[in-house]
Amino acid sequence: MSELEKKRVEKLLTAYCENKIPPDLREQIRIEYRIRGNEVSLFESRPHWQGGGEWISMKVARFKKDPKTETWQLYWADRNSKWRPYPPLPYHRDIEKLLQEVEKNETGAFWG
Repeated sequence: MSELEKKRVEKLLTAYCENKIPPDLREQIRIEYRIRGNEVSLFESRPHWQGGGEWISMKVARFKKDPKTETWQLYWADRNSKWRPYPPLPYHRDIEKLLQEVEKNETGAFWG
């Protein structure tokens, strides 16, 4: 992913994560993302149930850029935390369109 595209994706996901959870609940739940190469992972994080300041992250969605086709592929995490292609909309040229699909969550694959 180019630096320009990486900055665009960071801006998009930062805004998404900040707007997803109201400020007064951010000590109880957070939506976070990580970028690694051509992959972007979206996580839901909560404080560990035993306390101690540690947070536990659960996989929500993964977006993977295919440099050959210039498309983003969308994945969901199954009950064993394995990434699986998302059949209703497996890929799109615009990551924002896939993020909208995650937000709609019509199949229940992303947000439990």
